[in-house]
Amino acid sequence: MGLMTGKKGLIFGVSNNHGIAYGIAKQLFEEGAEIAFTYANEVMEKRVRPLAEEMNAKIILECDVTKEEDIKAVVAECEKVYGKLDFVVHAVAFAAREDLQGRFIDTSHAGWDLAMGVSAYSLVSICRNVEPIMNEGGSILALTYLGSEYVVANYNIMGVAKAALEASMRYLAADLGKKGVRVNCISAGAVKTLASSGIAGFGKMLKAATVKAPLGRNVSLEDVGRAGLYLASDLSSGTTGQILYVDCGCHAVYASLEEMELLTKDM
Repeated sequence: MGLMTGKKGLIFGVSNNHGIAYGIAKQLFEEGAEIAFTYANEVMEKRVRPLAEEMNAKIILECDVTKEEDIKAVVAECEKVYGKLDFVVHAVAFAAREDLQGRFIDTSHAGWDLAMGVSAYSLVSICRNVEPIMNEGGSILALTYLGSEYVVANYNIMGVAKAALEASMRYLAADLGKKGVRVNCISAGAVKTLASSGIAGFGKMLKAATVKAPLGRNVSLEDVGRAGLYLASDLSSGTTGQILYVDCGCHAVYASLEEMELLTKDM
């Protein structure tokens, strides 16, 4: 029997087999979990359905997380098929490309609303709708990034949206803790994914992370997947309202010796 045998959950945001959400789903499935999957639109369905079918998913549904009626429909199907849920993974984020470049000060009102709605408010909406069918001891986790705390080039509005996501997580943890449900975030380091490819200069971010990180490498999907397994499982039964950093230690270092040498070599 695996760690998640008998556990049933729902993942929003798997898009391909190179993403963080897939890394978490794979670890959960290998430990015995039953997983329901959603996809954003017909284009994404072609990518998500084969992956979900590999994991014997009984539920594979379209869901635009900015539409409450879509979330309600997914939750209703989960209740019909599973009765109750033990875990939910929020791995959804989006911002217009033009708002991930140039100066943050030039972010449009529409771009702000889009990024905040998809990347932050959707967690609130999802939690509100899954609350009635979450088992006591259940877990909800969302994905964030260090750009919520520090300025990261070309992250811009997404950094602000992730900060809102993290603050929302803490308030949701307070609300749902009364029912024995935990809410946490994983702050993953730079990982080469389809989503990260939309960030200009991401290749340089990957190289910079290896210089800064105490472990001297970039984080892997397996690293993040195992962290997701921990938070979704009973192993983290006393953990809520927390940000779990899975970034090989990057968040703890202001500047490594290697960085300082690179930055000052021509001074």
